Amino acid sequence: METVRDIRLLPKAHLHLHFTGSMRPATLLELADKYGVHLPEALRGGEPPRLRATDERGWFRFQRLYDIARSCLRAPEDIQRLVREAAEEDVRDGSRWLEIQVDPTSYAPRLGGLIPALEIILDAVRSASRETGLGIRVLVAANRMKHPLDARTLARLAVRYADHGVIGFGLSNDERRGFARDFDRAFAIAREGGLLAAPHGGELSGPASVRDCLDDLHAGRVGHGVRAAEDPALLRRLAARGVTCEVCPSSNVALGVYEKPEDVPLRTLFDAGVPMALGADDPLLFGARLAAQYEIARTAHDFTDAELAELARQSVRGSCAPLDEQQRLLAGIDDWLAGEGSGTPRG
Repeated sequence: METVRDIRLLPKAHLHLHFTGSMRPATLLELADKYGVHLPEALRGGEPPRLRATDERGWFRFQRLYDIARSCLRAPEDIQRLVREAAEEDVRDGSRWLEIQVDPTSYAPRLGGLIPALEIILDAVRSASRETGLGIRVLVAANRMKHPLDARTLARLAVRYADHGVIGFGLSNDERRGFARDFDRAFAIAREGGLLAAPHGGELSGPASVRDCLDDLHAGRVGHGVRAAEDPALLRRLAARGVTCEVCPSSNVALGVYEKPEDVPLRTLFDAGVPMALGADDPLLFGARLAAQYEIARTAHDFTDAELAELARQSVRGSCAPLDEQQRLLAGIDDWLAGEGSGTPRG
């Protein structure tokens, strides 16, 4: 009889969490009240909004809600609070390493400019890491809805702060718009500066968008990547190259990529040997944080505790954590699996 261990006690790395999307709902309500921001019912009703982004109208609504929430972050103390609380939530869910994704241009107008915005964010990350013990780094992400020259500016900025907490460069927003190759120079700047290339792909678009991330942007990790499951040759390529896919099951269902948790191809990717790092994406809008993603693997896909431990190992190996930190986390995962811990019998 197998013991079902407490997933919150399983050490893991969290590699796909967006900045504003990490906010606690209660914090959003307080900040909106502080600044006199009118929140739509979808953001103040106490339940995650009903979303479906598989068409342009649905994606626009999702982005509008995100932008309204972001407009409530106006001062350095708001940034400090958001990062500290995100770190506290991650620690509660068993995260021991967090790589949070942010486009600083979105916050620059209220924080004194692009450079001050990034420095305020990095200062908040350092403070939250000290206070919570969670290792935290930043992945600077360009917006594919903006001009590629903007992405180059961000890439140069990210490289400038590579020794101050920035570990990677990403590309977010609707992957159905534009071409990944338009951003190839920005990603070359980031890679040449020693940063990880981690663009979004294979979420709202199919396997071709994952191939574009690999071929045009030389991705070392892919944000989402789940649609690769539709192409066996692509799965083999990801597995052979050890490219980690940052899979966000709750997000996939909330945005209508899949109808229900059982449809998210976790088992297909896992059995093909594609490394995965489960992530929460935007818990403010999707209502589920990191541990819930592992619960989906357990309950909807029948992952055993040994398989959940392997998922956690894959998240650690796919991270930019220093080698000694990775080894410490991997040892903790082995301890979780070896010990009976707090759990209930299964089977």
